[in-house]
This record gives sequence, structure tokens and C-alpha cells, in this order.
Amino acid sequence: MGVLSMRLDDELDQRLSREAERENRTRSELVRDALSAFLSERERQRFLAEIARAARSIDPGDARAVATEALPLDNEALGTAEPRATYRAVRGARRLKR
Repeated sequence: MGVLSMRLDDELDQRLSREAERENRTRSELVRDALSAFLSERERQRFLAEIARAARSIDPGDARAVATEALPLDNEALGTAEPRATYRAVRGARRLKR
């Protein structure tokens, strides 16, 4: 297991300590979880950017067909993450519905 040492300003240090106490967890556990979530989100954003670049390179009609095909899978994944949220197709666009 790697070790990371970092400096925090006083306010952030106090906020982290308060949250760790509230959650009855160590500061290291909170930072590990936060860093993992941050990196996962960055990877997700990069993946979505790649999809957007690929979509821009194909015919708009084909892109719409691919998006329509993927919509049920998006909703399944979104339903796992946020059970009450779904995407719905609106005039060829996707919008988040809660």
C-alpha cells in the first residue's frame, strides 16, 4: 500500500476532522474514498468526452440511432446509481428527468 503525505490548510484540516468524527471513520478513510470518487469521475468524464468526439465524427442520423439504442442501457446504469432518475428522449436530445 502506498503512502501519501500532504499539507492541508487549517480550515480544510478542521473540516476533515469534523467529518471524520461525525462519520466515526478515520481521516484517511474519508480521504481515500474522496480521492477514489474524484478519480472515478475524472475517468468517467474522459470516457464521455471520447464518446462525444466519436459521435461528432459520424453522420448525425447514425449518431441519433446509436443514442436511441443506448438509452435503455443508460437508464439501467442511472437507475442503479440514482433509483428515481431516468433519461428520456426529447426531440432527438437526452435530458435527465428526476
